[in-house]
Amino acid sequence: MTVRRIIDAMTQTLQTPFGFASTAKEVLAGVDLSGTRALITGASSGVGIETARALAGAGAGVVLGVRNVDAGKEIAARISESTGNQDVGVGYLDLADLGSVRAFAGSWRGPLHMLVNNAGIMALPELTRTPQGRETQFAVNFLGHFALTVGLHDALARAEGARVVSLSSNAHLFCPVVFDDLDYRFRFYNPIGAYGESKTAAVLLAVEAGRRWLGEGIVANAVHPGAIATNLQKHTGGLQTPPERRKNVAQGAATSVLLAASPLLAGVSGRYFEDCNEAPLLSEKPAMFGGGVAPFALDPGNAERLWTVATSLVS
Repeated sequence: MTVRRIIDAMTQTLQTPFGFASTAKEVLAGVDLSGTRALITGASSGVGIETARALAGAGAGVVLGVRNVDAGKEIAARISESTGNQDVGVGYLDLADLGSVRAFAGSWRGPLHMLVNNAGIMALPELTRTPQGRETQFAVNFLGHFALTVGLHDALARAEGARVVSLSSNAHLFCPVVFDDLDYRFRFYNPIGAYGESKTAAVLLAVEAGRRWLGEGIVANAVHPGAIATNLQKHTGGLQTPPERRKNVAQGAATSVLLAASPLLAGVSGRYFEDCNEAPLLSEKPAMFGGGVAPFALDPGNAERLWTVATSLVS
């Protein structure tokens, strides 16, 4: 059977043969990534590990960008053992520390074919800020990844066909980027609202990177991995999603690896995907567990403005 992508006649969104229950291994069946290199941030737990395992299993050289290098080395060894791929390495990366991000990006050598901005934190109960004064969720989920992506631009360009995957969430529907108060100097802090805002920013990163760099062969897209029981929910008391809408980590990594490596997504850029398919554009917030993407998250004006602001914040 020929596997192909199609355009849904009703929504005009890109659709693939994969869906909610598809796993990362199924998405990459028959895909050969030999000779390519991938970087996955936050690859020391949950979806990050499974994303790294799937890409390594398809033959890619993989680097785990993690804060705990010792734990990362243990995970890398397990991935190598389970996949037979010995080209799995570890690098120290703290996305809350721009100095760490610069050092990591500056040490990268050679082309980078796949960058999966996977790391994240969720719903910190109290307002905290990084040493640079940024609200922590915005700093880790977006600003650190922005600095990393820009810092690795030359490596991505050298790949001549690189892909950037920016992990977002359906929580982006809760809040647009509030440009006049990114660090909650005036607003009352809301843990979920701040998380949602950072995930809107993650989509806008993909939109603007795709616009700026498409001529260099670099595409960028955003994904909502789904509701997966991982350490990400440690501040929220666990999943509130109905059981039928929950995924395991193999299913949660599927959309990420689809965007990172599947031939079905060749040349596709600046879009938002969920359940292995492009999400429909919404006109209003859906029911609690509905899907779709908010117009403010794909707005090119918002994306360009955020890129300019972020550039000044990481300089």
